[in-house]
Amino acid sequence: MVNQTRNAPPFDLTEYRKALGGFATGVCVVTTQSEDGGMGITVNSFTSVSLDPPLVLWCLDDKSDRHDLFAATERFAIHVLPVEDREMSDRFAWGTCRLSPEEFDSSNPEPPRLRNALLRLDCTAHDRVRMGDHLVIVGAVQAVESRAGDALTYFRGRYGVAPEPAA
Repeated sequence: MVNQTRNAPPFDLTEYRKALGGFATGVCVVTTQSEDGGMGITVNSFTSVSLDPPLVLWCLDDKSDRHDLFAATERFAIHVLPVEDREMSDRFAWGTCRLSPEEFDSSNPEPPRLRNALLRLDCTAHDRVRMGDHLVIVGAVQAVESRAGDALTYFRGRYGVAPEPAA
């Protein structure tokens, strides 16, 4: 809840959203298995919570057309996207959310693993907390896989790049 004083101007949600866009983030796709196959959703609300035990969280918009699937899933994978996967980010944000067979490793069907991710965290649902207009999903990390590469970022409504640091 926003705390306002009696003489404060009304809280402007448009300006608040614009201000939050000033925080550069990585771009992630969360995947899970559904009755129709592998599904994905783009998120930038991802963070670590704890090293011991290994916990991470991401936020799911209540208005998402994939809300019910991801809110109920017990297993999911979080993938940090490389800069070359911008189109995948767009597709899972606003377009087709079903994974095509060439996009993921099907040797282990749950959770689907994107082939080109810089980082993949296989998780089981640890907790779910409703906060405002989002569901905060906390995952217990079961496995980690990473590789070098330039990361896709999002800042002020535009994509960018975080280059791989020089060795």
